[in-house]
Amino acid sequence: MKIEQIYTGCLAQGAYYIESEGEAAIVDPLRETGPYLRRAHESGADIKYIFETHFHADFVSGHVTLSKETGAPIVYGPLANPSFEAIIAEDQQEFVLGKIRIRALHTPGHTMESTTYLLIDENGKDHAIFSGDTLFLGDVGRPDLAQKAADMTQEQLAGMLFDSLRSKIMPLADDVIVYPAHGAGSACGKNMMKETVDTLGNQKKMNYALRADMTREEFIREVTEGLLPPPKYFPANVKLNREGYEDLGEILERGTRALSPEAFEARANETAAVILDVRHQDEFVKGHIPRSIFIGLKGDFAPWVGALIADVKQPILLVTPAGNEEETVTRLSRVGFDNTLGYLEGGFESWIASGKETDSLESEAPEEISEILAKKENQVFDVRKESEFAAEHLEDAVNTPLSVLNDHLAEFPSDKPFYVYCAGGYRSVIAASILKSRGIHNLVDIAGGFTAMKKACLPTTDFVCPSTRQS
Repeated sequence: MKIEQIYTGCLAQGAYYIESEGEAAIVDPLRETGPYLRRAHESGADIKYIFETHFHADFVSGHVTLSKETGAPIVYGPLANPSFEAIIAEDQQEFVLGKIRIRALHTPGHTMESTTYLLIDENGKDHAIFSGDTLFLGDVGRPDLAQKAADMTQEQLAGMLFDSLRSKIMPLADDVIVYPAHGAGSACGKNMMKETVDTLGNQKKMNYALRADMTREEFIREVTEGLLPPPKYFPANVKLNREGYEDLGEILERGTRALSPEAFEARANETAAVILDVRHQDEFVKGHIPRSIFIGLKGDFAPWVGALIADVKQPILLVTPAGNEEETVTRLSRVGFDNTLGYLEGGFESWIASGKETDSLESEAPEEISEILAKKENQVFDVRKESEFAAEHLEDAVNTPLSVLNDHLAEFPSDKPFYVYCAGGYRSVIAASILKSRGIHNLVDIAGGFTAMKKACLPTTDFVCPSTRQS
């Protein structure tokens, strides 16, 4: 028996390859199916089943394509209602894979169809669970995403999740291995651990939601409090996962068309496409196409695209580092952004060579503007998460998290300079690019973000510069 976790860091997502006696199963595959096909080919195995724990909201699964390519059926748990052919398993139904069995445990709460798959080894021993978004390491799935579809409140769904955990998962042995669908960084939970595999016994000790003495009311309160609004692209991804989607090969063919600067500009004007620049933030700061949006590939690229470009059908044109065109289109497609129309051939350098208009972003190191900031004459905006801001921040800074920036554009001054910072410089450049695309140019990015400000010993709350700290 083999179990392999195939983890994608930028989505904090875990897919799984399971194999026994030449038969393989895939749990929660990503949209690009190549890694699973290659893995099965390496072992000389045939993919027999494709298990989906639920209709994912934060990424587009590869289940439909993988089923077409292999002939393997897609398996969902009870209450799933896909538009394509699939096995809708009954609670406790088992599927034979070589010498092992996989049992469907219906665990509603995150969504109504949410199902945990229990792997029973060749000796009949419970070995592992593939818990999807029902149980994470350190947390459980948020119960507010499926309210509309289920015609229930988040409190009612949280109550169902409480029952699912205590009737289906917590009675399992402590040595059962937990393989969740997501890790730290995912928007599907609040407080996930950085580890991606653990034992159920340790989770019973570490996970607040699995406290043995926890009442139903306590669980509902703790699971629902502090939930941030989900990214706006989540419903669109659920729809794609439930109804099916365009083949990735066709999306890649369309999205990786090389366009000359003239053709690129014409295409942008004809389609009202967003020009998405995915280079490093330092390159964007130095020069970029006017009104283009920066979201760099080196950060949490796909989730930020989903959070900030709400419409997955939005036409997109790309400015990429050379050789990263296919990767960019693929990563966009993982979150349902399939309408990429091509990329700028020769990159930003070709745009400059063509003599077309360019723009840049004013960015200053903290030590260069410390005196200006000390006068407190200009507003400073912190675009980090609320939790980061609460821990420590520049004195008198205003917290405007990047995830909700588009809802607060009117709050930025238009008549005098203001400053923007994040933790290290990635998110603040994204924010600055969005503001500039909306005609707000009187801003300065604080290079290096809060990390650099602490090193420069600028006045912050809950932080004392080493040179002034009292014993």
